[in-house]
Amino acid sequence: MRNFIMFSLMTLLSGCAIGPKYVRPAASIPAAYKESKDWKPARPQDEIIRGTWWKIFNDPQLDALEREVNISNQNIAQAQAQYAQAYALVQAAKSSFFPILTTNASYTRSHGASGSKSASSQTVLGADVSWELDLWGRIRRQIEANRANAQASAADLENVRLSAQAQLAQDYFQLCSMDTQKKILDGTIAIFQKFLKLTKDRHASGVASESDVIQAQTQLEGTQAQEIDIGVTRAQFEHAIALLIGKPASDFSIPSLALPGIVPSVPTGLPSQLLERRPDIAATEKTVAAANALIGVAESAYFPTLTLSASGSYESSNLSRIFSSPNPLWSVGPALAETIFDAGLRKAQTAQARAVYDADVASYRQTVLTAFEQVEDNLAALRILEEEAQIQDEAVKDAKKAVMLETDQYKAGTVSALDVINIQATALTDEKTAATILGERLNACVLLIQYLGGGWRE
Repeated sequence: MRNFIMFSLMTLLSGCAIGPKYVRPAASIPAAYKESKDWKPARPQDEIIRGTWWKIFNDPQLDALEREVNISNQNIAQAQAQYAQAYALVQAAKSSFFPILTTNASYTRSHGASGSKSASSQTVLGADVSWELDLWGRIRRQIEANRANAQASAADLENVRLSAQAQLAQDYFQLCSMDTQKKILDGTIAIFQKFLKLTKDRHASGVASESDVIQAQTQLEGTQAQEIDIGVTRAQFEHAIALLIGKPASDFSIPSLALPGIVPSVPTGLPSQLLERRPDIAATEKTVAAANALIGVAESAYFPTLTLSASGSYESSNLSRIFSSPNPLWSVGPALAETIFDAGLRKAQTAQARAVYDADVASYRQTVLTAFEQVEDNLAALRILEEEAQIQDEAVKDAKKAVMLETDQYKAGTVSALDVINIQATALTDEKTAATILGERLNACVLLIQYLGGGWRE
């Protein structure tokens, strides 16, 4: 038995792993982000995005909602269960390294021919051991593949988590944008109501025409309709947030909010760091690693399998003496098996494994290219939107000043009511546009953080 064990261990340790050694596929990586040449460098405190990245916005309400996403989001719960399944497959594959031990027991009692009073009993207790030696690395390659799949599943989990967090932040800022626009409309409605009263007073004194009153009334009612319509979009964003945090939309509400006035700067790092920071890139790369290992599993089928087995049993007609000599029986020996002809099955399976690997490599490279596109898109969006916001803010200031001047001139009788109404409409549009641009800037900031990998590390 000692010689048998030593032979088994030496044979196992001397085995080689068939199949190509894994190397991360090459991908096109730029030296720098094209859109980052005018990018503001982030200050050291911006490193907080390495973990709870949404804290960069300094919004307690957003912080509370993001915590709920990690706890109650059902897509995250599903991805966690899928990762647990992938991890269990790794443990299952590792079990193939060890022998399989089975036991059996039986008891039979038989009678002689008809009319005979003789009877006999037979008790059998046995055990079998079977151990397939991993000579060619099939088991090792399978474990390698399962481990890579588990790592891909872990990255998928983090990608689902990051996507849910980013989607919640986007919906949250869109909701804030709706509330900000509603406040703008509420303030404008108050101004239009005052202008309508002014027009009615002037009409009553014979200075303004009835059409002036109708025009002012029409503008007021149209603005009131816009203010009501915003409630539909706001409710949809509120319901979307409820879904993301795993709560029924009927039981969830958010009080009126306002857009933050500052859009934080985000540290971009080097383009090469994207390969380590994006969980979706890591997931596709680990899928390539799994496919590479499965090539070795397929190629190992060309080689024979060596199985060591041993069995032993005790047989006796008397249960009390079953363990006494000469009742024990035992056998031990190796078995070598090799497929001689399979009509090209192994060749086809190996070709399939290589084709899967090639497809996964292409998917990995496409994911990398898409990642750089997404980062560049949002760097450009933030840069351009910042320039647009500066001009739009000036337009809002000028429009408000123009409304005051036109109103004074209307009181003096030098301009018509239509002139005032037109400039009021322009001022309202400018204010709403400014709020929309701010919301777009915050959304682009969220997307940039997401596409840079958030707080995840490979």
